[in-house]
Amino acid sequence: MRRPVAWIVAVVLFVEALGVAALNWFLGVVVDRQDMSLAGLDPDMMSVSSKIGGIVFGLYFALCGLVALLVARRDRAPAGLGRVLLISAAVVHGLLGAFTWGLVGPTAFLFMMVVLGLVVLLLMTYDARAEPADAAPEGGKGDDGSPVTPPPAPTTP
Repeated sequence: MRRPVAWIVAVVLFVEALGVAALNWFLGVVVDRQDMSLAGLDPDMMSVSSKIGGIVFGLYFALCGLVALLVARRDRAPAGLGRVLLISAAVVHGLLGAFTWGLVGPTAFLFMMVVLGLVVLLLMTYDARAEPADAAPEGGKGDDGSPVTPPPAPTTP
């Protein structure tokens, strides 16, 4: 179940990266063509900043998708920066979900919660602290039935 979830998360994050970048680019074009201004701000600056913001968030979601893709291919838990990126993606989707309920509607909120659930499921199924399947419990029996003793502690002179 772990690998299919990682593949789905990767695909969803890549699609979301393209969608966010395209939406912000479109909004930048609309602001530029309408020559709209908000509280006296320069319309050209608003257009450029919308486009730059779309590219930055698109690259962020694409990078998170790349981490999920590597997790799916390697079938190993994300570590270090990859884990931090996936956790931050979960937080971002939680916050975006809270904003979309009021601004866009329940459908967008549902989408954000589904993506949040998928990212959290990916992180939980690849828990780095999980005990390997071939490890014997402490004080237990090995594969041949003999007692397992821990290695001796190193002594310092």
